[in-house]
Amino acid sequence: MKILITGASSGIGAEFARQYATVENELFLLARREEKLKALQHELSLQCKNITLIVVDVRDFDTLQQKLRQYDAFDMVILNAGISLGHTHIAIPTIKAFKNLYDVNILSQHAVLEIVLVKMVAQKRGKIVFISSLSSLFTMPSATVYASSKRALNAYAEGIAYQYAQDGIEVFVMLPGFIRSELTDKNTFAMPFFLETDEGVRRMKHAIEKKRYFYPFPLRFYLIIRVMRLLPTSLSQRIVNYLS
Repeated sequence: MKILITGASSGIGAEFARQYATVENELFLLARREEKLKALQHELSLQCKNITLIVVDVRDFDTLQQKLRQYDAFDMVILNAGISLGHTHIAIPTIKAFKNLYDVNILSQHAVLEIVLVKMVAQKRGKIVFISSLSSLFTMPSATVYASSKRALNAYAEGIAYQYAQDGIEVFVMLPGFIRSELTDKNTFAMPFFLETDEGVRRMKHAIEKKRYFYPFPLRFYLIIRVMRLLPTSLSQRIVNYLS
């Protein structure tokens, strides 16, 4: 299986590479930090002989698409590249920071799919995996920009799933809670139901194999969010203000 992983230099992306590194698979690891990609390639060289590095900043859409045009169709694309502003109580983030986050978390995903979807449709098969977040289902005031980008990603993924179902394209939306990564390393508060990177990715990989197209986890965290969304607005606001 030919697998493209974006944001592959660390965290969840690198762990997906580790767990898919087998003699049967061909990995295409995409990120901007070449030294980290090379270190990961060396680490996985015994398990997987076919590893291609694609060094590019996903915000450079023209270069990103130019590089992707060089390759034939992928069997699976894991759209993992993402950033956050951290949990901040700054009243209004700058427009520069807002745009930068959306460039990575939303627009780069479309820049990738604009190229690779055409080739998937031609071969009448393919899997697209979006890495969203439980924060897309309930927005804390300290993560407004990040959560809104992930909610937009959910809507985008839903449309892609409907549009290309007849072409043999399967779309998966993974909605993890707190998983160890460079994003969560910024957090200075207690993170409920925290998962180590390997365990979080193992669960997502299993969900893909079992064709769980919408996968929020951990389950207890997801159920708490479901309950919060059912509460009267006045009550949920008091709870959020207390937690903040």
